[in-house]
Formats: sequence, C-alpha cells, structure tokens
Amino acid sequence: MHSFKKTSLVFITLLVNIACQQSSYIKSTKIIAGKDYHSFANTEDVVITHINLNLKVNFDNNTIHGLNAMDLKRKNPNVKHVILDTRDLTIINVRTPDGHGRILPVKWHMGRKDPLLGQELVIEMPKSNKLVVEYVTSPNSTGLQWLKPLQTSGKKHPFLYSQSEAIHARSWIPLQDTPQVRQTYTATVKVDKNLRAVMSAYNNPKLMTRFRSYSFTMPQAIPSYLIALAVGNLKYQSIGPRSGVWAEPVILKQAADEFSETEQMIQAGEKLYGKYDWETYDLLILPSSFPFGGMENPRLSFITPTVIAGDKSLVSLIAHELAHSWSGNLVTNATWRDLWLNEGFTTYFESRITESVKGVEVKNMEGVLSYQDLISELPELHKKDQKLALDLRDQDPDDAFTEIPYTKGKLFLDWLESKFGRKNFDAFVKAYFNYFRFQSITTEQFVEYLDENLVKKYPDVIKLKQAKEWIYADGLPKGAIVPQTQVFVSIDALIEQWLNRKIATEDLAVDSWSTQQWLYFLNGLIGKIDYTRMSELDLAYNLTKSQNSEIAHVWFLLSIKYNYDIAFEVMEGYLIEIGRRKLIVPLYKELAKTEKNKLWGKRVYEQAKAGYHSLAQVTIDKIFIK
Repeated sequence: MHSFKKTSLVFITLLVNIACQQSSYIKSTKIIAGKDYHSFANTEDVVITHINLNLKVNFDNNTIHGLNAMDLKRKNPNVKHVILDTRDLTIINVRTPDGHGRILPVKWHMGRKDPLLGQELVIEMPKSNKLVVEYVTSPNSTGLQWLKPLQTSGKKHPFLYSQSEAIHARSWIPLQDTPQVRQTYTATVKVDKNLRAVMSAYNNPKLMTRFRSYSFTMPQAIPSYLIALAVGNLKYQSIGPRSGVWAEPVILKQAADEFSETEQMIQAGEKLYGKYDWETYDLLILPSSFPFGGMENPRLSFITPTVIAGDKSLVSLIAHELAHSWSGNLVTNATWRDLWLNEGFTTYFESRITESVKGVEVKNMEGVLSYQDLISELPELHKKDQKLALDLRDQDPDDAFTEIPYTKGKLFLDWLESKFGRKNFDAFVKAYFNYFRFQSITTEQFVEYLDENLVKKYPDVIKLKQAKEWIYADGLPKGAIVPQTQVFVSIDALIEQWLNRKIATEDLAVDSWSTQQWLYFLNGLIGKIDYTRMSELDLAYNLTKSQNSEIAHVWFLLSIKYNYDIAFEVMEGYLIEIGRRKLIVPLYKELAKTEKNKLWGKRVYEQAKAGYHSLAQVTIDKIFIK
C-alpha cells in the first residue's frame, strides 16, 4: 500500500474499507507466514475433512453438473458461517442432513468478488457439520479444458481434463481452495457412452468403457489442487506391478514403451526416502494441448505427449512427477509463497532418481541445462521474485512457477548436501518427509526443522543465516554448486572447432548424441551463427523436421533469431499442435521482437488459440498486447 503520512485516520480507514471490498490483496507491512492470501476460506474457524462428489459431464454444453457433499470440522465452536471459494460457478442450492433422514435447505449468499480469486460462497454453519452444494460449472472454467474430437490424438472422441493448480479447483468444485486444507474424497462421475473417466484416485483398469458411471476413492487426505479429473476415449496398459499408462488407443503402446522404467524409478525413490505411500502410480497421457510437462496428481500423474521422444531421453519428467509423491503430495506447501518446498525438493529428488536409473552423467547434463535456464531467466525477474519464499500478495500464484522454486530450490539443497555430506543429508530428508507426512507446512516450519535437525546437530558446518540467505534473499548466494559435466566440455570444444570451420558440418559425429547433448550444442550457438550456418546444419541433420519436441523448440528459436524462413512452415504446425507453455511461450516472445515476425506469430496464434489451455492463452495474450 501507499504511505499517507499526513492523512487523517478517518480517511485512511475509509480507503482500507473500500479496498477490502475490491480485492483481497491488501498488503500489510509484513507478510504473515501461513496466511493464504489467495483464498476466501475461513480456515481458522472450520475446515473440510472429506468431500463426496457426484459429477455429470456434459460435452454438449461443456459443463459439469455437480453435487459436493462435505464433512466439516469446527476449529472455532462459535463459528457462524462456512466460506468456500468459487469462480464462475452457478450455485443452485445448499442443503444439510438434519440427522433424522431429512435434507434441509441452508441459508447462503454469494459474497465478496475478486477478478482473480473468484467469489466467496458464504453458508450458514449447519449443526450437522455436513453440507451439500449443488452447482453447475461455466464452459469457460479456468480449471477445465474441453477438447473437440479433432483436437485429440485419436480425432474421434471429445476429451476433458482438469488442471487445478494453483487456484483453479474452485472453478469446477466449490471448496476451500487452499493447499493448507487436506481432505479425503470419493466421487461418482457420469459420462457419455464409450468414454472413460479417470481421477487422482484408484482407477480400476478392469472397468470397461461400456459403463457410463465410474466411482473413485482417495483415502489419503490431499489438498484441493491435487483433485483431478479426465474423460476421454482412454485405454489402459500395465507397465509394472503397481503402475500403468492410460491414453488414447493411438498412442497407448508408444507411451507404455517410453515409460517402461517407471517401476525402477519408484524403487529408486523408495530406496532414497522411504515407502511409496500411494499404492498405485499410473500415468495419464493427455492431448498435446496440456500446458505443462506434467502434473503430479496422486496415483495418476498427468503427462504431456511431448516427452514421448522414442528413446526415453525425456523421462526425467516422470521422475519429477513421481518425486512429488513425497515432496508436494506427502509434504505440501502451506501457501503458494512456499511453493519451493514442493518444487525445489522435487527437482532435487528427481535428479537423484535420474542418477540412479540413468546414471550420473545424464543427471549432470540435465543439471547444467536447468542452470542455464535459471541464469537466463534471472534478469527478467523482479528481485522480489528471485526469492525462494515469495511475496505473492498482489500476484496470480501461477506467476510463481518460474525457475526460482525449481532450480534455485534444488541448488539450495545441492549446497546443503555438499556441506553436510550425502549420507547425513539423505537421512535428514528422509526424516523430514516422515515427520511432516500428510501435512501442509510453511517455509518457516522448514527453517525451524532444518535448524533443529541439521544445523545444530552439526554446529561447525554452516550458520543458519547462510541457509536463510538462500531462502529470503534474491539472486544466487555465493558458494552455489554450479553443475558441470565433461560431456558438455567436449561439446564446447566441438562448437569452437565448427564455428572456426576446423571441422566440417557433416563430420560432427552426432549419431550417438542424446537429447541433452543436442540441446546444449544448439543453445551454445545462440549469438554465434547466421542463416548460412543454420542451413548447413539443417541440410546435414534435418533439424527442421526433428520429431523430438525439445530439440525442435531450440531449433525454431534459432530460426526466429536468424530469420531462417525455411523452418517457419514446420514451426507453424508445431505451434498449432503443441500447447505446452515451456515450448511455445519462448517462441512467441521471440517472434514478438520484430514487427514482421510479430504479425506472423499473431496469425498463427489466432489459428492455434482455440486448442490452447486458458493458462497458455493468458500468457500469450500478454505477449501480443505489449
């Protein structure tokens, strides 16, 4: 807030009251740890402990008709109201069982409204501690994407999937949409004939698509952002004793082959940090419009098809989503300010699984590439957004998903490992997961646990203020462990030779290169080549038509920078087909730098936009509005 040093107290009070009616982002001078600034819910008074969903999916008008039956736990015995989060939901009625077999109406009204947070649903607290809310979603729900048959892999059936993180669950379920509330859930989902529903729960592969109603149980308490739903022409193939792949038939076998190492990854995770607590671990391969690489919905990770490279070179993404089964799903950030507790730990854990399954050099190569991404992004971020413990009070929590919580968070844990030794640090992490299991915690709780169980235990290693610098200061502290690999040192020498024409393009000896080697090589050419050298590379290695989405991404970025127009026709198809933000947003940003390319990019975007998820649309709209 602005400072009004000479303004009367009455006027200040009036301004605050007006502001409170307009937005929930009112800033105090100091952020309150553990307070969720992105939820209306009165969780200090009452929390949801269980929800039972009854959902009817309607592809004719792209809506879900829902009943949400909630069990409530009073924290304040005098609580008068339950406040739920909603966004663009039509509330039909609210009822409660009276304990005598009757369902009675409950008084309710729609309360404060915020352009980002949605609108609060204020309900009179029932004596029974049970509520049933009947509602209908909007066709424009930010947490749901409805795809027409031609937008799917099989081209024959429609598809629906949810994306609840960060605060999008409220757009398809009225609930307390904050990660600090964990609830169990059950659900019944009614769908059209020949379609299959799956959720972030146990999905029985023996139930065939001739059924129109599917039931689900999630016995472990999870935060709202992990409640997930998908409906489509889905088939199942087992890939291990406790894992399998759900996908459209046209890509099922290919996906199952690509991710056949999943059980090895689960075993590697268990060996490091304890038992996998979720019984089954399945993968759902979504249409290419999915805006992320993956989403760690428990028991059923949602995965982009863009990581199906044919050589298992991009399966570290599976390691990442699997690692969330411990860091995020088991121990959860209490608010989006604490996102690094989810993503930093997961990125570190991912690297350890990758090292176990793929080897130390693959781990190191991926570490270098992520470090490059972080260093590239840092100058674009405001200093306050370079901290691990973020201040998001005036921001969409989706803005928190930068390289900071992921890569800076991982580098912090790498640094701790280097200081205390891997054996001691592994024991600490394993104990941390066990101590906070099925809890949502703040950064400050982690700092306290770190101090008591590592810093004080080994008092001569580091000072707590050094760890706090990583968490509360911007940028990277001195002493960060910079990833290195001899494989990339050799590529640096090769780049130098090729640029100086000491080695011919066709003699680069790239036949055995992994995806990571190609990415490092192409990244190393930025700012050093021209149209002619790109043409030579393309002629020798057909990079414009690469079927590897990551390699194609970097090649198209180079093509835009150096006006390599030969690649633009293929890039157009790439931008229309793929909706993953990591791959398309940098291309649109680069296109927007010149007027000619900006016009071309806007034309392509208009064709592609309908197939993009709303999260991608919002990001790209901002690029072309500037």
